[in-house]
Amino acid sequence: MYDVIIIGAGAAGTTAAIYAARRALKTLVISKDIGGQAALTSHIENYPGVDLTGGIDLMMKFKTQAEKFGATFVFDQVNEVKKEGDKFLIKTSHEGYESTAVILAFGLTPRDLGAAGEDKFRGRGVSYCATCDGPLYKNKITAVVGGGNSALDAALLLAKIASQVYLIHRGEAFRGEEILISQVKANEKIEIIFNSEVKEVKGDKIIGSIIVKDKQNAEREIKVNGVFVEIGHEVKADLIRNLVKLNEKNEIVINANCETSEPGIFAAGDVTDMVYKQIVISAGEGAKAALSAYSYIQKKSGKGAAGIDWGTKK
Repeated sequence: MYDVIIIGAGAAGTTAAIYAARRALKTLVISKDIGGQAALTSHIENYPGVDLTGGIDLMMKFKTQAEKFGATFVFDQVNEVKKEGDKFLIKTSHEGYESTAVILAFGLTPRDLGAAGEDKFRGRGVSYCATCDGPLYKNKITAVVGGGNSALDAALLLAKIASQVYLIHRGEAFRGEEILISQVKANEKIEIIFNSEVKEVKGDKIIGSIIVKDKQNAEREIKVNGVFVEIGHEVKADLIRNLVKLNEKNEIVINANCETSEPGIFAAGDVTDMVYKQIVISAGEGAKAALSAYSYIQKKSGKGAAGIDWGTKK
């Protein structure tokens, strides 16, 4: 029996674990891995107070800090979350757990490119976050795959950094805002390739080129140093669909205190309807979710709400 169970061990989940454990809550984190999307980023330069670090290194520091305050980590797949009376029951592939509160922090899953070689070059040229990894491609050749606002934004961002940007879209027209489309079309650094998709990512230790196929099955090999996949993200929401309110994107709807529609269930990070998906924001939301969970538990026991996190006592 735990005070709080956190599902997910990315920036939001591990930060929530730090704050929950500092409040002397019996805290369990269940995740298949450590770091989430942040762990896929080889260079992080925009986390406050950290000049330059690798994503996995930063996330391991989060985990170590959470463990220092008493949080427990279990690496497993969560298969079911349900409420039974005043408690939550969490079933994984191997065990069953109970808690008074739950924090959902399992993040978004970027949609895969579906090209040969994609898995091999993840983090070695294939990226799913232009904001995170774009600065690494100064004066290099890049490609962006997608046709919505995220792809247009990524292409415009990279055009300020890279020497060349190929924008590859399987459709014949973009789906984004007209102002972004106009800016992309007017940018001399961006070459637009419509009605095409990336068939293969090639290289040695790092990416070297991509094979692009059009609707007539004609193929073209393009030399690139990096590919940014911007075809959207998805929340694998089946786990909690009947428990909390979701929006049209399957994101968990939260209020300013990271509370969901179900009392006792909190959510933080990319899995929520928070617009901005950044490590520092996920970390902040994780802290809020943990303090809200603490307040919820305290109120249930008649002890009052949470105060400022200047100590580790209940």
